[in-house]
Amino acid sequence: MKIAVLPGDGIGHEIIAEAVKVLNVLDLSLELETASVGGTAYKEQGHPLPESTLKLAKEADAILFGAVGDFQYDNLERHLRPEQAILGLRKELGLFANLRPAICYEQLTHASSLKPELVAGLDLLIIRELTGDIYFGQPRGRRTATDGHFPGAEEAFDTMRYSRPEIERIAHTAFQAARKRKNKVTSVDKANVLETFQFWRDVVTEVHQQYQDVTLEHMYVDNAAMQLVKAPKNLDVVVTGNMFGDILSDEAAMLTGSIGMLPSASLNARSQGLYEPSHGSAPDIAGQGIANPLATILSAAMMLRYSLNQAEAADRIEQAVQTVLAQGLRTGDIYSEGTTRVGTAQMGDAVVAALQNAR
Repeated sequence: MKIAVLPGDGIGHEIIAEAVKVLNVLDLSLELETASVGGTAYKEQGHPLPESTLKLAKEADAILFGAVGDFQYDNLERHLRPEQAILGLRKELGLFANLRPAICYEQLTHASSLKPELVAGLDLLIIRELTGDIYFGQPRGRRTATDGHFPGAEEAFDTMRYSRPEIERIAHTAFQAARKRKNKVTSVDKANVLETFQFWRDVVTEVHQQYQDVTLEHMYVDNAAMQLVKAPKNLDVVVTGNMFGDILSDEAAMLTGSIGMLPSASLNARSQGLYEPSHGSAPDIAGQGIANPLATILSAAMMLRYSLNQAEAADRIEQAVQTVLAQGLRTGDIYSEGTTRVGTAQMGDAVVAALQNAR
């Protein structure tokens, strides 16, 4: 089982190191190969996604990804910015389905921004379509306006678009996931305003005919944003487009206590996947040894479960994380009075110890 390890920028190297440390104690036949990506790759090779890195990613069974982005590269041309690496990987590997579980562990109930009774026992899954929508739609660019309120003025434009196959495949992913959970899907759109999302709603409704054992509800995105903070436990599987999913999954992160707790998986039709924490590269704290590695460690667990067929090993990692939290160990983002503050490496070591002690 070959894994491409792409640490990226900022805290990426620190958190990936802890996930690798955890994987190495599982006694699995894993071949890990590391390559540069993002700003680090641009600095070394002049491009955020070098051909050698892309080749490794395509050949691997799964990709363990840190984070990309650094303020020092903000003035580069867009195609050379670090963030283009992750967009390029999604496009080149066909990673169309992004799975982001939002789980509020019992030990972190009081770290959530919401009242404990609203988030206690929370376990929802946001499924975001990842290769379409306004992020990839063409045409896009800048021009001189020929109409609108200010003809002759400079304007920028992007195109929101979805094809039937794109919507069908993400809908199938959501309904199939729901069958393994509570048999409920909430499809989030903006059908009252956008033609793209009226089409989305129509196609999702058609696909639902194949899953009559699953309940389907439709919800406008503004209402979905409100429900996430009003009654999040009423939701289970949430499926939505690229832009809405990007925003809602970050909102859901705060329900769990910290975005540092949210793993994610991005899958293609072959179940080859890219696994990364939902947070960014946090260059402001890079090198300080204080970043939370748990989202990355949990992403490694998702990798074992979804791409490498190692569900038992995934369960072991997830249980080890819960054990460490029960011991009261906390990085700064989830620290509260009465718990023990630890650094990145200490948290990784604790998860390793929990794995070894559970044998």
